[in-house]
Amino acid sequence: MAQNYHLIVIGAGSGGLVAAAGAAALGAKVALIEKFKMGGDCLNTGCVPSKSILRAAKLAHDAKTASRFGLGAFRPAVELDRVMASVREVQEKIAPHDSPERFRGLGVTVRFGSYRFLSRHEITDGNEVLSARRFVIATGSSPRVPEIPGLNEVPFLTSDTVWGLTRLPERLLVLGGGPIGVEMAQAFARLGARVSLVEKNPSLLPREDTEVSRLLVKIFRAEGIDVLPSTTLREFRKGAKGFELIASHPIEGEMTLSFDTLLVAVGRSPHVKGLDLTKAGVDASEEGIPVNEKLQTSSPHIYACGDVTGPYRFTHTADFQARLILRNALFPGSARIDYRTVPWCTFTDPEVARVGLNEREASRSHIPYEVYAYPMDELDRALCDREEKGFIKILVKKGSDRILGVTLVGPHAGEVIHEAVLAMHQGIGLKKIASMIHVYPTLSEIVKRAADAHQASRLTPRLKRWLRRYFSWRFG
Repeated sequence: MAQNYHLIVIGAGSGGLVAAAGAAALGAKVALIEKFKMGGDCLNTGCVPSKSILRAAKLAHDAKTASRFGLGAFRPAVELDRVMASVREVQEKIAPHDSPERFRGLGVTVRFGSYRFLSRHEITDGNEVLSARRFVIATGSSPRVPEIPGLNEVPFLTSDTVWGLTRLPERLLVLGGGPIGVEMAQAFARLGARVSLVEKNPSLLPREDTEVSRLLVKIFRAEGIDVLPSTTLREFRKGAKGFELIASHPIEGEMTLSFDTLLVAVGRSPHVKGLDLTKAGVDASEEGIPVNEKLQTSSPHIYACGDVTGPYRFTHTADFQARLILRNALFPGSARIDYRTVPWCTFTDPEVARVGLNEREASRSHIPYEVYAYPMDELDRALCDREEKGFIKILVKKGSDRILGVTLVGPHAGEVIHEAVLAMHQGIGLKKIASMIHVYPTLSEIVKRAADAHQASRLTPRLKRWLRRYFSWRFG
């Protein structure tokens, strides 16, 4: 006989955990299903370990470049097994927040195993049957492995398995110039590996404007990373010393890249297999599970959130989606998702953060806009910290001060961007930001400086002539 619940959540990553905890707090009877580990990609293989190793890498880089501060530079000894142990220590500190014990304490029934749909309202692992009026599918994603001749003959790592390394690679080849690829390339280069970064697109972080990529490429090459955009991958093979990638470049022509360790970071694929979704009437494809603005699948009582549906595969987006699902699944709600103020950050050094539109997207959508920018190397706090690489670029609707989007490249950009996120979310324009007091000296002043540039642009020649006449009349 089936065990009955108000809500069953499949997947204990960010979205699933938020949905299960929120529903239980509201008094619903909830079951949470997880196939692997609680915490999902973020805790186990994504956000937490990557930011931990990036911090270690920055510390090593600061030590080697300490002469910037008038200090004696030195090259710290890097033992990767100790670095990875430090990463695991951080994970262990965070893990209790996502543990089965915590969720059972909240009143959630936690089950581990491979469950699949029996019907629109039932799931099973072959031993028991669970039923519910509402479901949330939050099964996440896994690293995508491209089809390249010879790749399966070469041992390779992904963002799931790189954390098992115990020795620093001598020659690391990173495939992919997206967020995971650029973060890991810089981290391992700063720890002492010789790194080559290959990307098929002309730009790193192809979602961002081209000047972001140009700056990152310049910084990476200065740090010793061999950056190869616009590269076509031909074949992998075993070489005389290690392994080789045969590739072609529009300028360099055919090239051979030698490596000892390969990290594949070319994107992620949603987990949709093994769920028997057709029995639940849920449409799905290799791209994931499509949902409507209420985050309902093709079966209206079944919702989806996080990487399995997109469109933004971030931990905080899954959290955002899960909270909206609770309103619609447990109550007679009709809340609709709005992604216009979803921010994100790539945690390179400098960090790359964005919210809303960039110039490329605004141009493609034929949206009239104006740009107000300010360079990081003119910001006093950035100069004090010797971290002056970067800029802010704010797009506003032409003829107004309404913010359409912000791109911020610089130290702690992921923290500073939230002022712009709040402004967009609450409809606050640049005029009000310019009038707000900012602590000096701080990195957040860069938002105010761009807002000041907008205000200065309102002083047209005609207005200036009027003001001169007014001052002459007023003060003689």
